Amino acid sequence: MAVFSDIRNWDRVVMGLLALLLLFGLVVLFSASSQKQADTGKNFVITQVISLIAGLSVMLLVARTNYHSFLSVAYIIYGLQVGVLILVLAMGKTALGAQRWISVGGFTMQPSEFAKIITILALARIIGDAPQKLRTVSGLIWPLLITFVPMLLIFKQPDLGTAIVFLPIFLMMLWVGGVRLKYFVTIIASGLLSLPLLWHFLKDYQRDRLMVFINPDLDPLGAGYTINQSKIAIGSGMFIGKGWLAGTQNRLSFLPERHTDFIFSVVGEEWGYIGTMCVLMVFLFLLLRGVRIAETTHDLSGRLVATGITTLLALHVIINIGMTLGLMPVVGMPLPFISYGGSALLSNLIALGFLLNVRLHRTVF
Repeated sequence: MAVFSDIRNWDRVVMGLLALLLLFGLVVLFSASSQKQADTGKNFVITQVISLIAGLSVMLLVARTNYHSFLSVAYIIYGLQVGVLILVLAMGKTALGAQRWISVGGFTMQPSEFAKIITILALARIIGDAPQKLRTVSGLIWPLLITFVPMLLIFKQPDLGTAIVFLPIFLMMLWVGGVRLKYFVTIIASGLLSLPLLWHFLKDYQRDRLMVFINPDLDPLGAGYTINQSKIAIGSGMFIGKGWLAGTQNRLSFLPERHTDFIFSVVGEEWGYIGTMCVLMVFLFLLLRGVRIAETTHDLSGRLVATGITTLLALHVIINIGMTLGLMPVVGMPLPFISYGGSALLSNLIALGFLLNVRLHRTVF
């Protein structure tokens, strides 16, 4: 097939690490969802495999098409993305107190997952076209707007976890683009100083999660229940784990959302310290490879795309694992390539497709 005609030039390290994560993810998902499957009759693994096949197909097509082709229409795609996010707020599907989903042709998708990638492309286009503008205050206005418009629309859904990842991505891309240090520090300081104001815009359940993060014993049977069960699961796995399909917190349904946001807790319980460290090392190698691709790409736009995608994946991993360990507030962030969820899996594969794209079509130092 034409898609595989240049396979020898693809980054085999990235492809190999991705294969490890995807295969292990299906193994863990089988265990994490087995009780839910018995209760609901839904086969989560089969559904995930279908999403995986679709995602890999799109990833390969994205990787093979020169990223400059995407950057040339980045503003158009960005505008469509903003329109879809507004549509979600107007008539999106509501579940668990959040209005984040929209149905298209019988399929339900979460547009905010794709908004992160599209925003990265738009930022890479505007910064890459005129990096010298970052050295002026007026030159920062459009990148700020490009970042904040989708971020605020997603925050309104509400989806705090997805909204907060926009800022670190924006900052990293500014840094790579050559922003002046004083502007960079000013933006960070302004963000930190405005954090107290954010409290007044949070929903009650979001405030509860933050309070429980500060004091885990504040509401052990309510807002703190999931994180307490997660820490019990991970801790009980000890060094080698209880064994696949043998985790009690998982099998006895003590751990909520164990097949989605808290699937890392199942890894800790069943595979122990050894299993969690192996997963972390695979993610670390993947992220380091992303950094290497960004460092060795001469084209600024390509470097910005690689930086944004690597930062995005790093944030997902850090936030997800941090919240399962009680080191970060619970914000609803899936673990890339392992957690169940069609939109998240598809968007992460597309993101990795762009990283492969930059590696394939880059000009190097």
